[in-house]
Amino acid sequence: MQRLTKLRQKLKEKELDAMLVIGAENRRYLSGFTGSAGTLVITEDKAVLMTDFRYIEQATAQAPEFEVRRYNDYLETLEAVFDECGCHRVGFESDIVTYSQYSKWQERLGKVEWQATSGLVEELRMVKSESEIANIKKAAAIADSAWEEILPYMRPGATEKELALKLEFLMGSKGADGLAFEIILAGGPNGALPHAVSGDRPLESGDLVVMDFGARYAGYCSDMTRTVVIGKACQKSRALYNIVLEAQLAAVNAIKPGKTGTEIDNIAREIITNAGYGEQFGHGLGHGVGLAVHEQPRLSPKADNVLQPGMIVTVEPGIYLPGFGGVRIEDLVVVTEAGCRILTQSTKELVELE
Repeated sequence: MQRLTKLRQKLKEKELDAMLVIGAENRRYLSGFTGSAGTLVITEDKAVLMTDFRYIEQATAQAPEFEVRRYNDYLETLEAVFDECGCHRVGFESDIVTYSQYSKWQERLGKVEWQATSGLVEELRMVKSESEIANIKKAAAIADSAWEEILPYMRPGATEKELALKLEFLMGSKGADGLAFEIILAGGPNGALPHAVSGDRPLESGDLVVMDFGARYAGYCSDMTRTVVIGKACQKSRALYNIVLEAQLAAVNAIKPGKTGTEIDNIAREIITNAGYGEQFGHGLGHGVGLAVHEQPRLSPKADNVLQPGMIVTVEPGIYLPGFGGVRIEDLVVVTEAGCRILTQSTKELVELE
């Protein structure tokens, strides 16, 4: 498997005998196993998937490249695998492993020299294969279709919470495995909270409504945001929308291999800052999307990662005015050899729901 080959090369460079992988997305990426309990042990010539009684049959079917081991005593089985493989220097995911887990490993597996690693598998996940891109494209299409169908239900009196539940139902009915993340559907002043929680507030005429949501399909996520207006947009709402749209389009058009996340972020940020709202755009421009809805690479003021073909990122500038509302427009794009391809197909024209 190409993914294992690439990881093994990284282990060789770091002079590691083995890598212990417990993070759910990393475990699935390398093995295909989707169960909730499992540990991978990757060495130069061996790939072992340890799991408990509940998942033996599933793991055997989903991870044909791996030797599946059942454990009753987790640490005893792990020690046996290390002894068989002659593992001495073992890497672990320092961003995922808890202090409690690490302490138990040290106490029980005293012969092992533990080496903290960060981002080894995550770096591999940044560039998507054609099959991964196809799954994310399908997830994006599900979200697009659900957005189109939710619009007739958005009228004065409808609450944020009931609309969010309806949107979740629509995505599920169109084939989503589930939500990529908890839906943000925030109207009026609530839209000024970038990560608002949908509540019982009824929509009112004139509200800007920020809708940030995504579907999960075959384990892969989508992420999109659209902002609409209940009734006619006032002059202020339309002006804010046009600024954000200009920034979003400029950033999307600038994406291509070789650009850094900081360079793309600066393009959108400069437009919003020059319009007088720099302080009201307080988050990064975007992030990678894949098995996790937030992963590398990043588009932000401090993102020095270099874009490569096959990377998938969001582009989501916003302006948030306390007491008034917010505007955010977000597309999911895949970096290509010449620029990028937009996966989100919903219109970015300001929709007024009269």
